[in-house]
Amino acid sequence: MNNDKIIQVALRTIELETNAVSGLKLFIDADFVKAVTTIAQSGGRLIVSGIGKSAVIAKKIVATLNSTGTPSIFMHAADAIHGDLGMIQASDIVLMISKSGNSPEIKVLAPLVKNFGNVLIGMSGNTESFLAKASDIVLNTTVEQEACPINLAPTSSTTAQMVMGDALAVCLMELKGFNSSDFAKYHPGGMLGKKLYLRVADIAAVNERPQIAPDAGIKKVIVEITEKRLGAAVVVDAGMKILGIITDGDLRRMLERTDSFMNLQAKDIMSSNPKTIATDVLAVTALEEMKKHNISQLIAEENGMYAGIIHLHDLVKEGII
Repeated sequence: MNNDKIIQVALRTIELETNAVSGLKLFIDADFVKAVTTIAQSGGRLIVSGIGKSAVIAKKIVATLNSTGTPSIFMHAADAIHGDLGMIQASDIVLMISKSGNSPEIKVLAPLVKNFGNVLIGMSGNTESFLAKASDIVLNTTVEQEACPINLAPTSSTTAQMVMGDALAVCLMELKGFNSSDFAKYHPGGMLGKKLYLRVADIAAVNERPQIAPDAGIKKVIVEITEKRLGAAVVVDAGMKILGIITDGDLRRMLERTDSFMNLQAKDIMSSNPKTIATDVLAVTALEEMKKHNISQLIAEENGMYAGIIHLHDLVKEGII
């Protein structure tokens, strides 16, 4: 198998799976709408079950649903008929996934769920299967051909199942009005969580607060910038109102313009109307502002008063970048 053949097989696989996903458009029907509304109106959880590769897809769907506001639990079809059925509560809905819909475990499990009186949603690639006929609602994931060259290994079919699960999750999000604030509650850790909840105040509060009076001499300005190690000092009046900012760049430009700076004061070299950001704004928004204006620090302000500095390095350290 030469390099060209490898590329050819890969492209064929992608094309077949793309066709499988595209074909799902035909199956977004009244049953799909009923599945979404039934799950949304349920006072219980969604129990998602499957066997083999479908069980793996079921786990992924559960993970997506839980992270987007729909309480879900995975139940392996084989384990269910050996004791795990006890996890199903009266108000729960059961989503059972099977390509053929005729697996032995599915044939045992489906009637048990129905006997419990729970709503059964069947996701299957065979609408004439045992599962489809036993289900209250059927999600059709039929595919014309597996990407597998012998048309046996679940490939296109599992991709279709995953996409159908994503479609369910996204519709439920929209129906419930699930927003970024809700999302942050379920993703407090890592970079994603920090982008959703870390605010300017959280960073500025732990930083030094370099500040200088407008009539301070240049030596004092340099000492303040050096000691506070944020590459800048904010010029403020006695009431902490922000008047300007002096950065390392401002000092370099001053040296280019003049040979004598002993009599200069902070107000003579500061940049007036500096870029500021409110303390209650998300840190990721501060990053966007820095990129927009090509700067490395922003002055944090609260009710128009100086509250600190947020630096690009802070965002790197926090994993926002």
